[in-house]
Amino acid sequence: MRRFTKKELAQYNGKDGALAFIACEGKVYDVSRSFLWQDGRHQVLHIAGVDLTASLDQAPHGADLLERFSVVGMLEEN
Repeated sequence: MRRFTKKELAQYNGKDGALAFIACEGKVYDVSRSFLWQDGRHQVLHIAGVDLTASLDQAPHGADLLERFSVVGMLEEN
């Protein structure tokens, strides 16, 4: 499975035709095809290309919702 650094993940921000990836709890998900992630933004609060683990506490849903999306890799700790 591919391993992403935070710098590599940032390239997948959903802007200008780029794919939209997010990380949560160490997994990297492809949210590119979700209508809720248009142009790399979700609900005006979140952007693609970052680790959203800490933000999940504020979401009206849990991490189980992310199971709908493909896991494309793992986020490196450093």
